[in-house]
Amino acid sequence: MEQIKRSVVITGASTGIGATTALELASQGFQVFAGVRKPEDGEALKKMNPDIVPLILDVTNEIHILQSVKVVQQKLGNEGLWGLVNNAGIVVAGPLEFIPLAELRKQIEVNVIGQVAITQAFLPLIRKARGRIINIGSVSGRSSIPITGAYSASKFALTAITDAMRLELKPWGIEVCSVEPGAIKTSIWVKSSSAAEKTINSLPAIVQELYGKVLLETQRMVKRIEENATPPEKVAAAIAHALTAKTPKTRYLVGKNTRAQLALELLPHRLRDKILIKAMSNL
Repeated sequence: MEQIKRSVVITGASTGIGATTALELASQGFQVFAGVRKPEDGEALKKMNPDIVPLILDVTNEIHILQSVKVVQQKLGNEGLWGLVNNAGIVVAGPLEFIPLAELRKQIEVNVIGQVAITQAFLPLIRKARGRIINIGSVSGRSSIPITGAYSASKFALTAITDAMRLELKPWGIEVCSVEPGAIKTSIWVKSSSAAEKTINSLPAIVQELYGKVLLETQRMVKRIEENATPPEKVAAAIAHALTAKTPKTRYLVGKNTRAQLALELLPHRLRDKILIKAMSNL
């Protein structure tokens, strides 16, 4: 009798952490359903591993979500879904005083509402298999810095949702884990820097007058972080552990200096602020 593969849905699998995780899990024998935004991204994954099943999946698109559940359900038959990896996310950057509210709403819609929408849709299949939910948070979900406040807010919210969901789903034996990367070497840094520059350039000239110094310091910090970023394979390994360990961790910190960054949060807030401001001004 053929052994049934454990199955997993991964959102945001076009590039970076999502694509790396899809390939890693497929190599471990998982049946991987990879959520991508464009057909060509799915084809690229299939070229690297023909067993991967691409799903056209924008987490803010209700039709995409319903169609994806239908495809997965048809493929699995009577089997449930073992894992859901909520990885899709974007970065909206800019000073909160001037950030366009439409961009702020988009940040929350993708990084928070989208994750809940996907989870709600797939939960019946997950409950059937007593499966697991892995939310890709961030160290920024517990420590916020200037200019990335919107992104941090979305990840703080996802941390709260993950903690609540872990307790709510415990009666059914469903594990809910958070993987919290620091700086990871993916294209998100290039994309976010480009998007931030586009957003900032569209704002009134007074933004540069008021925030020029902190914008420059933040850009230097992002460049320094990018140079010392951790490979996405480290995150994929943490996700694989969360999906396969008998008793997974509730939170996985991944990346260089993440523990040191979180240690700052144990300090009195004003002292923590002074240290961060000094560190940014010295870059």
